[in-house]
Amino acid sequence: MKSFTYERPNTPAEAAAAVARTPNAKFIAGGTNLLDLMKLQIETPTHLVDVNGLNLDKVEATPEGGLRIGALVRNTDLAADPRVWKDYGVLSRALLAGASGQLRNKATTAGNLLQRTRCPYFYDTAQACNKRQPGSGCSALDGVSRSLAVIGSSETCIATHPGDMAVAMRVLDATVETVDAKGGERRIPIAEFHRLPGDRSEVDTTLKLGELITAVTLPKPVAGTHIYRKVRDRASYAYALVSVAAILGKDGSGHVAFGGVAHKPWRVEAAEADLPHGAKAVTAKAFAGAKPTEDNAYKLKLAERTLAAALNQARA
Repeated sequence: MKSFTYERPNTPAEAAAAVARTPNAKFIAGGTNLLDLMKLQIETPTHLVDVNGLNLDKVEATPEGGLRIGALVRNTDLAADPRVWKDYGVLSRALLAGASGQLRNKATTAGNLLQRTRCPYFYDTAQACNKRQPGSGCSALDGVSRSLAVIGSSETCIATHPGDMAVAMRVLDATVETVDAKGGERRIPIAEFHRLPGDRSEVDTTLKLGELITAVTLPKPVAGTHIYRKVRDRASYAYALVSVAAILGKDGSGHVAFGGVAHKPWRVEAAEADLPHGAKAVTAKAFAGAKPTEDNAYKLKLAERTLAAALNQARA
C-alpha cells in the first residue's frame, strides 16, 4: 500500500471541499472495498478523508411517507430496520444477499453504491483495463468473460456493477442526495446515478469532483410482493451472475430490475408492461440490443428463468 495523508472533517461540506482541493483524494467510511484496492495498488489515493464522524447514520421517515437513509447507515442495520423489512422487503433481501455478516457490519449505504467492479481483469494489474488505466485497452473483450456484461457495454469495457443493494434501490426509484465543496445540495434519481461505460469506462457514476453522498431517499412504499433472487456460483459470499429485484402483484404486474448484466443496475420500464405476459416477453424487450460474448450468452436465458421464478413466487 502506498503512503497517504489523512483527515477527519467536521461537516459534509468540509469533507467535500477536502476531496475537491486535494489531487487524487478519496472518501473513506467502512473501507470494505477501497482498502482492498489500495492493498493491490489498483487505487492509490494520496489523501483519505474519513467521513465516519459526520452524523449521517440515521434512518428517518420523510414527510412524503418514505424513508431517508443516511450515507453512513451500515448494511446490517439497514436490512434489520423494521420499516425496511416491512415496507421495502426487496431492499432488505438484497442487502442480506450481499457479502458476509462481517462485511455488512462495516459496509455503508453510500459505499455500497460506489463499490468498484469485480471484473477479474480490473483486479489483475498485469492485464490491460481501461477502467483501471484509461486508454490501456480491455483484456476482457478477448478473454474469459463468463461473469461480465451482456448489455450496455462498449468497445472499451464489458465490466458489471457488482452490487445487490443498488439493484433494489433501482426498482424502488430511490434518490441519491449529495453535497459539494461549496455546500450546494443535489438530488440524483438512482436511474441517473450509475452510468454506462461509453468511452470513459473509468467513470462509474455521475458524481462530480468532491461531491459527497449524504443520504438515499426512498419514496412511499409500493404494494406487492417484494422479491430479490440472486443466482451465483455458491450460496454465499459471491457476486451475482444474474439477479432480479422485483415488486410484483399476483396478476404479474409490477416493477423489475436486473443485476449482474450491465455496468449499472438494469431496468427498462417499458418492458414492465409485459410482466403479465411472462418472463420471456419482458426479457425480450429488456435485453433488446444485448451483445453477449460466447462465454456469457447464457445470462440472457438465466435472466429469463430467474424472472420466471420470481413471477411464480409472487403468484403463490
